[in-house]
Amino acid sequence: MLNKLKKLDWGILIILVFLMIISIVLVYSATANNPKYAGHEIKQLKFYGLGFFVAIAATLFDYRIVLKSWHVLYGIGVTLLILVYFFGAVINGARGWFQFGALSFQPAEMVKIILIIGIAYIMGRRQGDRLTFTQDLLPIAAFALLPFMLVMIQPDLGNAIIYVVIVLGMLWIGNVKYSHVITGITVVVVSLVLFVSLFNTFNQEIYNYLKENEMGHWHKRINTFINPETATADDKHQSENAQIAIGSGGLNGDGYMQGDMKNGGFVPYPYSDSIFVVIGEEFGFQGAAILLLLYFLLIYRMIIIAFKCYDLRASYIIIGIVSMYVFQVFQNIGMMIGIMPITGITLPFISYGGTSLLLNMLSIGLVFSIKAHQEKYEMAD
Repeated sequence: MLNKLKKLDWGILIILVFLMIISIVLVYSATANNPKYAGHEIKQLKFYGLGFFVAIAATLFDYRIVLKSWHVLYGIGVTLLILVYFFGAVINGARGWFQFGALSFQPAEMVKIILIIGIAYIMGRRQGDRLTFTQDLLPIAAFALLPFMLVMIQPDLGNAIIYVVIVLGMLWIGNVKYSHVITGITVVVVSLVLFVSLFNTFNQEIYNYLKENEMGHWHKRINTFINPETATADDKHQSENAQIAIGSGGLNGDGYMQGDMKNGGFVPYPYSDSIFVVIGEEFGFQGAAILLLLYFLLIYRMIIIAFKCYDLRASYIIIGIVSMYVFQVFQNIGMMIGIMPITGITLPFISYGGTSLLLNMLSIGLVFSIKAHQEKYEMAD
């Protein structure tokens, strides 16, 4: 046990401590003037304490056992996604949470890790050889399609997109044929063009349908991004005010707890989805740059571990986690500065939230486990 703990990546641990401090400071600033959210920073500190325990405990657990159990995990994940659709609580328009008193659990977050593990196992069977269309790409697509559809109907567009990004990120380093890459890019581009065309052509019909199914916010978010000139002031409220707040911070920021846009309630969910607005407004470009530097160092350390793995499946797992983090950071910040549509994706390790933080820490624990068990590498069945 001690030998495994000695192999913890202390660089990543130090980065996580800095991210924890930033998170608690920002959550406190975002909720200080709202009695409804009083004490969120204390809860976030408790989540982090539990998260560090989870990460270290995962280090002691051999990741290869998890790989062998990928089909069991997949079954559990899909079952939870089905159950939450029928029995889950509705939060922000999506039925994606199990509510246990004051606590809530979002299965879609857990399924991200399950997808990474399952795809890594499937790709690992090739042991570095080129992936084939029928034996590899189709099974991977089918593997990801079911949870993707189950999350889409909640509806949770943010996590559904992350599933796609995870698949694409892992396939990118999985020795895919160039012809398959070109075909995939072509399909994606054509699909996006077709989607935008149909969305604009049947704009009102789509809105009426989604509104009847209590999913009108989907249309508003997408329409605001695709057609900002025709979107109403209410639809553009979050995006425009977020950009104003971040821009007002300038180089050095307005000062800690001095954010007018956040304190005035002009930007919704400043402690969660919109927490980047707080750092942009109060700490300016310098504060945002420091946060991005920490993310860069975290990703860099994980990629170094992936390069040193003897087990290709372990490398695939780490790249899947890296893909997940990179996109979440890009999407969350991008939607606050107007280059991405508004979704419910949180900023990793910074936004308030128990499920997302604990599962992010579990992902780090999986990376630690990979680093700790490489010297005993044996190819699993």
